Amino acid sequence: MRPADLARGDSGEAVRDLQQRIGALGFDVSHDEPGRFDDATESAVRAFQAARGLAVDGICGRHTWAALVESGFSLGDRMLYARRPMLRGDDVADVQRRLNALGFDAGREDGILGDQTIGALTEFQRNVGLASDGICGSTTVAALDRVGAMAAGSVASVREREEIRRSPRQLGGRRVYVLATLGFEALGDAVTRGLLAASADAVLDTSGGDDSAVAAAANRFEADLCLALGSGSADECRCCYFSSGAFRSEGGYRVAAAVQEELTSLFPGGSACGRSHGLLRETRMAAVVCELVERGDVEAMRGLVARAGDVGRAIVHGVRRGIEDVPSDEP
Repeated sequence: MRPADLARGDSGEAVRDLQQRIGALGFDVSHDEPGRFDDATESAVRAFQAARGLAVDGICGRHTWAALVESGFSLGDRMLYARRPMLRGDDVADVQRRLNALGFDAGREDGILGDQTIGALTEFQRNVGLASDGICGSTTVAALDRVGAMAAGSVASVREREEIRRSPRQLGGRRVYVLATLGFEALGDAVTRGLLAASADAVLDTSGGDDSAVAAAANRFEADLCLALGSGSADECRCCYFSSGAFRSEGGYRVAAAVQEELTSLFPGGSACGRSHGLLRETRMAAVVCELVERGDVEAMRGLVARAGDVGRAIVHGVRRGIEDVPSDEP
């Protein structure tokens, strides 16, 4: 069972468990007393969050704890097979990377063992003469090790780029799922109205649901793009897209970079960056999380509310550019 959020000043067995898990991954907590969350543990949590593409706040919350648990699995530690809820872990991401590199399309390298990964695994087994049962045990791992030298690149990335190339280069008709977190409802409304005016099929979610619930709703909507508006842990504006290891969402990257560029005049010094936190990871389409102000910065939030119209127009223009502009390296 996951403990409650753990932060500096906490103590007890949950902190000791955290220290053991994060220490086993190579992050130094030796300067803190076992079971006490002090400077070294906070620094280790921050370093782990940065390495995993999570929000860096030094607090071991739900997403950080889940990432710690998942990072404890190496390929071969356990049997991988289809189940509900889906298996998650670094071992799953390793299988996805290996299959994609061999030309078996396992989908996004998100560490979630879904139907596409099972299908790619089954096809791989069939091609190397194994029982095609979709179960990754020691025999399949050995086969992946044996043929790994043939790996040339990620077929999932190639497929996504090809889908972008073939898709109509227009915002009109695209399905966009807009999420506005608490306090960002007015901006969400402005962005949604702007997308509708551009003939997109856009819906606004202000439910306040967690990442998994919102991702599931966006997946049911069969959106082409999920766009989330909220605050973040940095003191600058950041537009985030899904990235894990050598894989990145090409569609998410292009929209994030275009939106970030449009927002530069309003929020100088920001950046587009790859992340792997919940919403970006669990959506089945291109997704962008716009972290517009630092969490808890009241003055920055007031300024954002006062400029909601300008910010909304900039975001819509960025989305349109990210979808419609032809990159210089493509015909």
